[in-house]
Amino acid sequence: MTDAEAVIAAARRSGQRIAVAESLTGGWLCSALVAVPGASTVVLGGVVAYATPLKAALLAVDPELLAQRGPVDPEVAKQMARGVREACAVDGREAEIGIATTGVAGPDPDPQTGQPAGTVWLGLSSAAGERAVRLRLHGDRHAIREAAVRAGVEALGELLRRDPGSERTPSA
Repeated sequence: MTDAEAVIAAARRSGQRIAVAESLTGGWLCSALVAVPGASTVVLGGVVAYATPLKAALLAVDPELLAQRGPVDPEVAKQMARGVREACAVDGREAEIGIATTGVAGPDPDPQTGQPAGTVWLGLSSAAGERAVRLRLHGDRHAIREAAVRAGVEALGELLRRDPGSERTPSA
């Protein structure tokens, strides 16, 4: 079983639904999840907010935070993950898990902050809380984006193992 298959299976067992907010991965993380048969029962959708202003407009990231720190920031990642849970709400019920990717794929550093290529933040949001995971990735643009997707899938798996949602009733 692949990591993505394990994530989908764990989310199905626990009745938790996933929403994905992506910047540097440009839809690859959501694509990796929906490639798994049965993903439609737990993956609600995703938002690709590549342009910094869209992080505020679509994902409710604080515009002041974006102006001060730029998009490659742990708090931005957490706010993206929180915001996508609401943005992908279905029938008034937000996603139980939100994950976000933001970072610098390169080859140039982030123009606002000068952070080097390979600096990536994952944001995770669930009822258990929020956290940001810093990644230092290496390689060319493609390799950095691919590694960020793998790390995102792994982070979802870890979150589902830590908070299996045992108090939830699995959805039909």
